[in-house]
Amino acid sequence: MTLAVRYTAARTLDTATLKSPPPGPGEVELAPAYVGVCGTDLHIFHGDMDARVATPAVLGHEMSGRVVRVGPDVEGWRPGDAVTVMPLRWDATCPACLDGHRHLCHHLDFVGIDSPGAMRQRWTVDASVLVRLPDSLPLDRAALVEPTAVAVHDVGRAAVRDGERVVVIGGGPVGMLIAVVARDAGADVRVVEPGARRRTLAGELGFTAWDPGADDVPGLVRGWTGGAGADIAFEVSGAAAGVDTAVDVLAVRGRLCLVAIHAHRREVDLHRFFWRELTLVGARLYDRSDFERAVRLVAEGVVPAARLITRVVPLVEAPAAFEALEAGGDVKILLDCTGTEEAVA
Repeated sequence: MTLAVRYTAARTLDTATLKSPPPGPGEVELAPAYVGVCGTDLHIFHGDMDARVATPAVLGHEMSGRVVRVGPDVEGWRPGDAVTVMPLRWDATCPACLDGHRHLCHHLDFVGIDSPGAMRQRWTVDASVLVRLPDSLPLDRAALVEPTAVAVHDVGRAAVRDGERVVVIGGGPVGMLIAVVARDAGADVRVVEPGARRRTLAGELGFTAWDPGADDVPGLVRGWTGGAGADIAFEVSGAAAGVDTAVDVLAVRGRLCLVAIHAHRREVDLHRFFWRELTLVGARLYDRSDFERAVRLVAEGVVPAARLITRVVPLVEAPAAFEALEAGGDVKILLDCTGTEEAVA
């Protein structure tokens, strides 16, 4: 048996004891150590994704842990291996897959959303989704590999180049990681974030951070860039005002990379897109190479994972973690799956 946290209805989580059968052919049983709570989990918690998520649903796709048992026909893995999971399963037959974009599969199974996730003591997954972690990487920090892979993909989609000026709208976990990865690519980065605690953290990590409620952000960008504007803006806030700011700060032929999930239609200043020949780029998820680079960035300390983890709570206190993330201020909140009562196989 295994203890798991489940989403049952809007703003409602429960704790349940579930069966933990042995792994079948091609499967591996994991003991999750830490599971991150992310913005997508919060969207689910709010009930915004009820049309997609079948309840009761075990959430969680940002995780680190160790292999417990290996099923038949699984090679290359053994108990004790440190792993994370790239939580995507695709059909390999749709037009997107056949065109080489498997992460955009028309029938994508996002594990932890479309199928059961990692907020549990024991978790059985296909061995194909495993990503190996260095033994030297602490497992709490390793839980940031998945959101770092998001940032790696986003920076790649925006084609960030050395010396470019980048504005990140939204200083939450993904926004902060985008800032870090863009800086590693050689960009000069500014962060726009209304939350004082997150702005302070951005400053401690070496970024200039502006308050959109008090600062004239477009004016500050003009001053910073000699009147030209930013080469790239990442919209990570999910707010209408964030979209407006992202468009307003861009230079001629600037690129807007849309990262946040916007649950509602937004008005966009298309005249400015026309006038300045701007480019809009969507960025969603990641591929295996993004994940592998993310492992390196976290393991090498390029990503200051320990600084970005602002709260760790026991698995059984998951509702408090969701409420804390909803309140703002925290960057990355982790559920600790190791301190609860030992699971019974």
